[in-house]
Amino acid sequence: MSDWKVLLTDGLHENGQAILRASAQVDNRPDISAEELLKIVGEYDALIVRGRTKVNASVFAAAPRLKVVGRAGVGVDNIDLTAAAAHNVRVINAPVSTSLAVAELAIGMMFALARHIPRADAAMKAGKWIKKELEGIELSGKTLGVIGMGNIGALVAQRCTLLGMKVIGYDPLIPTEIIRNRCAEPVSLAELLAAADFITIHIPLNAETKGALNKQAFAQMKHGVRLIDVARGGIVDEAALLEALETGQVAGAALDVFAVEPPGQTNLVTHPNVVATPHIGAQTEEAQTRASQDIANDVLIALRGETLRWKIV
Repeated sequence: MSDWKVLLTDGLHENGQAILRASAQVDNRPDISAEELLKIVGEYDALIVRGRTKVNASVFAAAPRLKVVGRAGVGVDNIDLTAAAAHNVRVINAPVSTSLAVAELAIGMMFALARHIPRADAAMKAGKWIKKELEGIELSGKTLGVIGMGNIGALVAQRCTLLGMKVIGYDPLIPTEIIRNRCAEPVSLAELLAAADFITIHIPLNAETKGALNKQAFAQMKHGVRLIDVARGGIVDEAALLEALETGQVAGAALDVFAVEPPGQTNLVTHPNVVATPHIGAQTEEAQTRASQDIANDVLIALRGETLRWKIV
């Protein structure tokens, strides 16, 4: 075994921990505070996080031994990439391990919105039979707009095509022919907003995408559109979404992510036309197993100085 030390701050599936322990000393501190992290991170060669831990400039400054930060998932918006580059620390993620889980949740959200499933369940548990109030719509024949045609967007598009939906996709970073190969007709964002009956978001949160779905975007959408966001909080302007729900411009929204997490009992979370879940997109047994194995193997590859399959910095 080498002298490498690896710190886990947000937990990691045991499969991944076993891979790491075969080659390094591993400390699992899933409830560590930001203050405590700054005190001890200087002892470690590698840090593996999920979404809770904020790896900011202060963390990198306090970690002279640090060689790699691994994100056991896709998004790296909780890691300061500029600071990582300045300290010559590699940042890696597990970009495909949780894609299927997130895609399946997005599709489940569509069904929940279309058929009022959460409201029906809550009524039954409250002893109410409100069948006449629960007329829904079918997904077949509807137009689905996919914003972001990467791994997750492609999986959603492929499966929704089989459901009989017309799928259109917007992604300025992906060539139109590849979007077509991923089962979506490429369109501009304006065209997507105007045509879609359902819109699902699969883009990262960054300076360009923060607040991208704002009041102006909602005004361009088809009246009665249904919105699904299982990507990142902050992409959707929550105040603008609440206003659009109140006017009926948006008939329903299904949100797994929020600008502040946990969001608390906000007017958006408690709105009768909102399905809200606590950032569970990647929370399947299979996805967590894959993510832990992928990030464990790649962290060790980075520590050995070998070529990585994927890296952010």
